[in-house]
Amino acid sequence: MKYCYANRRQAAYPDVHSTWSARPEHFTDRWLTAVNKNGYDGLEVGANTLDLLDGDAGVIGFRERLEGFGLPIVAVRAGGSLLEAKSAFRNLGVMKRSVEYAESVGSSLVVGNLMAPQRYLPAGWEPTGGVYSQDSSRDASIYLYERVADSIRPVCDSAADRGITVAIEMHHASPVDNSWSALLLHELVDRPNFGINPDIGNVAWAYHEAEESPEDNVKALAPISVYWHCKNVVRVNHPENERSISWKSSLEDGEMDYRFLMTAMVQAGYDGFVAIEGGRVGDQFEMDTRSLKYMRRLEAEVRAEAL
Repeated sequence: MKYCYANRRQAAYPDVHSTWSARPEHFTDRWLTAVNKNGYDGLEVGANTLDLLDGDAGVIGFRERLEGFGLPIVAVRAGGSLLEAKSAFRNLGVMKRSVEYAESVGSSLVVGNLMAPQRYLPAGWEPTGGVYSQDSSRDASIYLYERVADSIRPVCDSAADRGITVAIEMHHASPVDNSWSALLLHELVDRPNFGINPDIGNVAWAYHEAEESPEDNVKALAPISVYWHCKNVVRVNHPENERSISWKSSLEDGEMDYRFLMTAMVQAGYDGFVAIEGGRVGDQFEMDTRSLKYMRRLEAEVRAEAL
């Protein structure tokens, strides 16, 4: 497997930036040097950042700068609902542009999810840990999945001509939020360069009681996985309030058993990118570097046991 940094924070004194609003200049020399020394094989970079560059020349120049730090862009992040009327056409445009960006930066992956901005929660509230999840598979019709598949299929066909794979992330507050819905979309899209990003942490914290166990989830999705977001959580459930509170931890410290998850992925023949989905608060390099080293060691141990 190969290991990339799906960072969620770009902090290197005196700069602090969120990945979701990252501008090209936020990829500072100090931050890139810190990422490079930890031994990642590349970066996941959002289309939101690449959109701010000056055409093809700007994108290629940005690519060359990151590669100069030993950090190629290995996955271009798109994302957003393809069903919400307000944003669907815009988000589909982002996905299409991301295929072009991936070709320009030499990446073979476009990765996204189907989550829409929260329509009912107060600003700043996490859409996790309750009894209701916006746009969930629980409330979806088969027509919804057919419509999404119809939108994604032409993007996959365009990507195939460029040697690019498209991945949709299993994500809370979206219609692809567990294994059965991911399997359904995969079957409906029906393209060899389409697969699933099984971010199993999103299932763990979507509701106050998880819909399925991480173990059942990974056994179902490992065979169709083409990219792998990895995060772990510590969760405190208050059943009397039908509410749980979760916070991210390093991968070895949370409630999900990554030894089991890694074994399932190895047994399924997965050899793609393991994306360390970074912390949003605290010392990101301490937590995320621990996660990276743990996963590299875990893969080696699991493969040795299989011999």
